[in-house]
Amino acid sequence: MTIATTLRSDAEIQSEVLSELKWEPRVQATEIGVAVKDGVVTLAGFVDSYTKRWAAEEAARRVRGVKAVANDIEVRLSAGGERTDPKIAAAAVRALQWDAVLVPEKIDVTVSKGWLTLRGTVDWQYKKHEAERVLRNLAGVKGVSNLIEVKPKAEPAEIKKQVEQALVRSAQTDAGRINVEVDGSKVTLKGTVRAWVERQEAERAAWRAPGVMTVDNRIVVSP
Repeated sequence: MTIATTLRSDAEIQSEVLSELKWEPRVQATEIGVAVKDGVVTLAGFVDSYTKRWAAEEAARRVRGVKAVANDIEVRLSAGGERTDPKIAAAAVRALQWDAVLVPEKIDVTVSKGWLTLRGTVDWQYKKHEAERVLRNLAGVKGVSNLIEVKPKAEPAEIKKQVEQALVRSAQTDAGRINVEVDGSKVTLKGTVRAWVERQEAERAAWRAPGVMTVDNRIVVSP
């Protein structure tokens, strides 16, 4: 098979992103515009919740051939969806306190015009993601800036071993095509994969390893 037949055109990617948006139950595809240039997808439009904005980006990233996503979708809450910043802050604090994964982590929350900013320190990267996840669906939220720091304790050799084992276990990645390098608490991923979702899963696997503070994903998508 020649390279010309394996590469996907921007028009093909755009068509499949639109189809994926229609398939995604959390969004209304008619609210979202899709443009593609050199494999980079730009999403635009207006939605009535931050959840929809996030879901649209996830849907686009699932499509084979997508190299990156620029999410320009704006959240415009309906009159009934608006909440004051103090009410959003109180709901956010309760949500974090009730999440068993985050106990007893201390995470600070500030709210400005519906936009949440998270600060604090956790020992695992997945806890940082969990904090954002539990707040993403709160009523009135227009966006989340996750500034939580990850400060774990782990040896580089152990980090490398954990990441490599996670890649082997994953059904979505071909571990033999991915090289893992570790410098302190920084993981660098190199290699070639067939789809963006495989690249994304490799990065997710690296972030799950205890001790990882930075992931430099240099994996190339080559369908």
